[in-house]
Amino acid sequence: MDFTNKNILITGASRGIGKATALAFAEKGAKVGINYRNNTEEANKTLAELKGTGHSLFAYDVSKKEETKALIQDFVTQYGKLDVLVNNAGISIFHDLDEVGFEDWTYAWEQTFKTNLFAVANTSYWAAQAMMTSGGGHIVNVSSRGAFRGEPTKPAYGASKAALNAMSQSLAKKLAPYQIYVGVVAPGFTETEMAAITLTPAERENLLRESPFKRMAQPKEVAHAILFLASEGAAYSSGTIIDVNGASYLRS
Repeated sequence: MDFTNKNILITGASRGIGKATALAFAEKGAKVGINYRNNTEEANKTLAELKGTGHSLFAYDVSKKEETKALIQDFVTQYGKLDVLVNNAGISIFHDLDEVGFEDWTYAWEQTFKTNLFAVANTSYWAAQAMMTSGGGHIVNVSSRGAFRGEPTKPAYGASKAALNAMSQSLAKKLAPYQIYVGVVAPGFTETEMAAITLTPAERENLLRESPFKRMAQPKEVAHAILFLASEGAAYSSGTIIDVNGASYLRS
C-alpha cells in the first residue's frame, strides 16, 4: 500500500490506535493530520515520531458539532485536499444499570453518543462535502466487537458502535456515486497505553482468555486493517466491516 502524496486526517490520534495509524500512514508516504482534543503533550510526541514531513496537529473537540466543520475546513485549507478521514476518536463509560443512578445513566448515554456516533456523523458530513468536490476519497470508521457481542457494563458504548456500523454502511451506499468509499474496522480489546494503566491483573487475565491467541490486539494490527480500507485497491470493499479481535468473537 502506497499513500505517497495522500492527505490523511485521523481523529483521536495522539495515542493508542490513532497514533499507530498515524505512524503507519506516514511510513507509507502520507501527510498526516493528527486531531486531538486537549492532550497537546502527547500529540506533539506523536507528531515527532512520524516519518517524513508535512504532518500537522489539529486541536479540535469533535464531540462539538461546530468544531467538526472547523476541523475539516482547517485541514482542507492547509493541505488543499482530504483523501482519507479516519474517525477513531471515541469514549467508553461504565454505567451498570443495577448500580448507577438515573443521572449517571443518562449522562453516559448522552456523552457516549455525542463522541462515538454524532461526532463521526458530523465529521463524515463535512469530509464528504470536501471529497465530493475533489474527486472522491475514503472514510474509515473505528467501531468495536462490542457492537455485536453486547456490552453489559457499558451498554451505551455497544449501542453507539452498532449505530456507527449501520450509519457507515448507509453512507457507503449513498456516497459510492461520488467515488467516496466508506469502511469500518471493529477491533477487540487492544493493548494501548491506557489499557496498561487501567487494567487490573485479573481483568487482564480475563481478556487474554477471550482469544485463542491468548493475547490482545496490538494497535498496529488495527492500523493495518485501517490502511487496507483506505487504499485504492479496497474501493470495492466499501461497506465492509473488518473484525480485528483475534477470533475472540465470531459473527455469522
